[in-house]
Amino acid sequence: MGTNLLEQLKAVTVVVADTGDIQAIETFKPRDATTNPSLITAAAQMPQYQGIVDGTLKAARVSLGQVATAAEVVSLAFDRLAVSFGLKILEIIPGRVSTEVDARLSFDTEATVAKGRELIAQYEAHNVGRERVLIKIAATWEGIQAAAVLEKEGIHCNLTLLFGIHQAIACAENGITLISPFVGRILDWYKKDSGRDSYAPAEDPGVVSVTEIYNYYKKFGYKTEVMGASFRNVGEITELAGSDLLTIAPSLLAELQATEGELPRKLDPINAASLSIEKISIDKATFEAMHAENRMATDKLAEGISGFAAALESLEQLLADRLASLEG
Repeated sequence: MGTNLLEQLKAVTVVVADTGDIQAIETFKPRDATTNPSLITAAAQMPQYQGIVDGTLKAARVSLGQVATAAEVVSLAFDRLAVSFGLKILEIIPGRVSTEVDARLSFDTEATVAKGRELIAQYEAHNVGRERVLIKIAATWEGIQAAAVLEKEGIHCNLTLLFGIHQAIACAENGITLISPFVGRILDWYKKDSGRDSYAPAEDPGVVSVTEIYNYYKKFGYKTEVMGASFRNVGEITELAGSDLLTIAPSLLAELQATEGELPRKLDPINAASLSIEKISIDKATFEAMHAENRMATDKLAEGISGFAAALESLEQLLADRLASLEG
């Protein structure tokens, strides 16, 4: 085994690439990959992926026929584009890809369930089994209930925009496959709120939050996997070595790969089992009360949904402009 930090991390944690950039995935060879609306929008603007965008638009036009309006073609292509990227990614990685439900549906359980089924159907139409796909849903109460329905149908879910223990416990109690607590965005909030410029890695509020969730899950034997996400620096990553999974942007993967030294395991299920932790049962009223009391989670969940929705609107405009160019 190599001595760089990335190789050592892979020995104790499943490393996931947090990107829509297929070339970066080829470079770092993660087991899994995650995307989100912002990453897909960024990738769709890269010249090397214009073929995926154009191919998706052309296929949508063929499906709908020449009588369809440009708006109808864009709408269908928009629904298919994340899957188009997912299919390309799955040609490279051995594991799973996460594909996100439209963030504008985050408070609509029925619509989220329908969209999750639709995304899986698209993958299955290309002979990709549902075991290789995670449907990514915002960890609102409504989103968690939608994910619970999908999980019972064998559609595995990744609950994202997760900032608090109440969200994590609700996911575990509903049998969700995986959660993605957002380490860096938690740090961002605390730096702004406290006026501090920085935190030591072990004291980083995002690291503390994910450590609390990991220990809670392992203490009480939950099967839901913990995947730390949204990192701001390598120190946050090394403090969470041992987490079930970590999804990491290409720039930080490169930094880990270029850094040599010892990487001790920080999270361990054996250690978690010995901790004294109070078990909490989460119903809707408890979830909403805990969420309201957590200013950071309240702010960052709303901000995250708004940000992803804005990225989707940018993507819709990009597709509309590209279709106009293709069709003259």
